[in-house]
Amino acid sequence: MRVAGIMSGTSLDGVDVAIVDIEGKGIKTVAFRSTPYTAATRQAILDASTPASISRLNFRLGEIYAKAVLDTCRRKRIPIDSIHLIGCHGQTIYHESGRNTLQIGEAAVIAERTGIPVVSDFRPRDIAAGGKGAPLVPFVDHLLFSHRSRNRVALNIGGIANITYLPKDGRVVAFDTGPGNMVIDALVALYDGRSFDRGGRVAASGRVNDKLFGKLLTDPYYREKPPKSAGREQYGAQFIRRLLDSKTSLPDLITTATVLTAATIAVGIERFAAGCEEIIVSGGGAHNPQIIGHLAAFLPKVAVATSADYGIDVDAKEAVAFAILASRTWRRQPSNLPAATGARRAVVLGKISY
Repeated sequence: MRVAGIMSGTSLDGVDVAIVDIEGKGIKTVAFRSTPYTAATRQAILDASTPASISRLNFRLGEIYAKAVLDTCRRKRIPIDSIHLIGCHGQTIYHESGRNTLQIGEAAVIAERTGIPVVSDFRPRDIAAGGKGAPLVPFVDHLLFSHRSRNRVALNIGGIANITYLPKDGRVVAFDTGPGNMVIDALVALYDGRSFDRGGRVAASGRVNDKLFGKLLTDPYYREKPPKSAGREQYGAQFIRRLLDSKTSLPDLITTATVLTAATIAVGIERFAAGCEEIIVSGGGAHNPQIIGHLAAFLPKVAVATSADYGIDVDAKEAVAFAILASRTWRRQPSNLPAATGARRAVVLGKISY
């Protein structure tokens, strides 16, 4: 079965499309392409707050997602009629862990423009079953990276950082550790107008504000036991204002935020993934040597690899994951992990637009 997965995360950097062939437990990525959001679209997502603005953006994103799939097929020379199904995560507008969640990007538009059925809106069913609605990717991490004789952590550093602990005894523990790239990206935009800190260069030029860093680490979230999830509600505009109020220079704030990302990942692993022998990193943060370097320094006894070392493009993994989750929904198979989300039971996720 050939499935296209669409992912647009909390970092608001754009739309990722992965086209995946799924045969039993065999998973092969056929193509991957990332399309950046325009500045206007990104701002529209940040500004969406009224029923009218959210409704308009819902349809606008549906068109953007459909075009991203069609463009990927055209550029990679893949016949559109070879794709049997699309899985679309949608753009998170609001997520109140365990209570409610809203991802938009109208699936009916995607189905109409592509002629392919679409699975969307994955998170609400998990919440209805008593879960946090996140994280959902750990189900796929378990399929891709679990090992019989090695304790591993699959780490994704997107806007939010999250880990899936895969001990060799087969258990799974998964949760959001805290900020990933989101805070860094917002500060970089204020500093030089760029969308991210390419190569961690700005972070490398600054110094950590130790007092601020220590204060940030006292957030009770980092001590809470999983399951737990985080989002723009914790690390969005209000958090950035708090950093700016410290009167620290922007380069030093970017350095401090970069170290905070690495430190909170390390704290999560030390507290709730003791015995980890290897970290397998994916997501945009895998390209930031400052994050990876600080993480390695915080956890010197743990080997650090990337998902690319295991055949999964670091930028493609979440799009691949939603292709796999969509294939499960199509077959009426559950694809949440109650150990990760806190749900009372495993349930079939998503809604289908034929």
